[in-house]
Amino acid sequence: MTTNEGAAPLVLPRPDLHHIVIVGGGAGGLELATRLGNKLGKDGWFRRRKAAITLVDRSRTHIWKPLLHEIAAGSMDVDRHEVEYQAHAHWHGVKFRYGEMIGLDRSKKLVHLGHTVDEDGREITPDRWVPYDTLIIAIGSVSNDFGVPGVKQHAMMLDTPEQAERFNRRLLNACVRANTQPDPIRPDQLHVAIIGAGATGTELSAELHGTARGVVAFGLDKIDPEKDIKITLIEAADRIVPALPPRISEATTEILQKLNVDIRTSARVTEVTAEGVKLANGDFIGSELVVWAAGVKGPDVLANLDGLEVSRSTQLVVKPTLETTRDPNVFAFGDCAYLVPPGETYPVPPRAQAAHQQASHLVKQMKARLRGEPLKPFKYRDFGSLVSLGHYSTVGSLMGFVTGRKMIIEGFVAKLMYRSLYKMHETALHGYWKVALDSVSRLLTRRTEPHVKLH
Repeated sequence: MTTNEGAAPLVLPRPDLHHIVIVGGGAGGLELATRLGNKLGKDGWFRRRKAAITLVDRSRTHIWKPLLHEIAAGSMDVDRHEVEYQAHAHWHGVKFRYGEMIGLDRSKKLVHLGHTVDEDGREITPDRWVPYDTLIIAIGSVSNDFGVPGVKQHAMMLDTPEQAERFNRRLLNACVRANTQPDPIRPDQLHVAIIGAGATGTELSAELHGTARGVVAFGLDKIDPEKDIKITLIEAADRIVPALPPRISEATTEILQKLNVDIRTSARVTEVTAEGVKLANGDFIGSELVVWAAGVKGPDVLANLDGLEVSRSTQLVVKPTLETTRDPNVFAFGDCAYLVPPGETYPVPPRAQAAHQQASHLVKQMKARLRGEPLKPFKYRDFGSLVSLGHYSTVGSLMGFVTGRKMIIEGFVAKLMYRSLYKMHETALHGYWKVALDSVSRLLTRRTEPHVKLH
């Protein structure tokens, strides 16, 4: 528990309204805030405002997390896809508070936000407290280094847009440095080692194959892409994308091998150094660019959040209603929540589709909560999984609800389904017509711009 001395709570403009605070503006959090704001947070022609909705996030803009590998590879322009929290909240009947949750006082129903500073160290917002009647935590997940030596010092994560952009800058700088240096390009100088062959690592390896060659094509004549640029994908399991069916793993492996991606399975990393990656079998993979994508856990702040129960992976343990086990006024969902459905062995997976389903469920449950009605349990439906391999291919499985079996899909149909997931997210935020117009605009503009980011 954190004391609230020295920081006064924010004063609500409508203290008579039930105050719902959503911490975390990721895919699920922003969808939930938008829909609750539209339905409960605004006066309409035939209804009155029923609740005060507040969204809290440590960033000022939102990017759909499954797109981070495209940002890292430089194949997506962030400015065209990011959502400004402040403006979006204003348009949808939500108050936005800029800051990071650093503590919680459950007895007084206060969320503790740490102060924020700019690049020069000047304070932007002070240390403060946000009161709530219902708190919903959706702060996502972070990479889990599993205590492997050297990961924090020498590997890059892809948890945030800032980290993805940092990797892209390092990749571009490495290419320019290699092209302008007087000495020959060293072995492994432009070698990218990706640790973890789940969806993120696998998608990044394919995306990098295309964009790295695109960068070189814009005048970096000294670099031979086939000889100098190498990509190694390292996975501790016996196959890549191990969470997906074996047939998808086989199809993905075949595509990556055609792209000359070096795939190392059953390879456990024991240390990451400034020169590369050490494996348990004694092999050393030289690389000056190492990406860690080998697992996730809940953010560290959840471990000491005023006594709320957490799992071994630092996720908040929740009931089937998505209430935390020790406080009915605090909910959690998305990657930061740990829920084992009744009768199941494994928890709901940390996927965008799970967060989307839980956000839709909580919209209905918040309405019921305001009416004083009992809450209903959340039921997860697995619609399958898709892996995008850049412009080369997309593979995946979809659940056939008639047969009850998963159908394997590849190529154009799979790519169309993958893109539709993002369109569903955009539609939940902006509505159908705005998404349709923006999609046409992006398509037309993309034809006149380089397909890789060069700055």
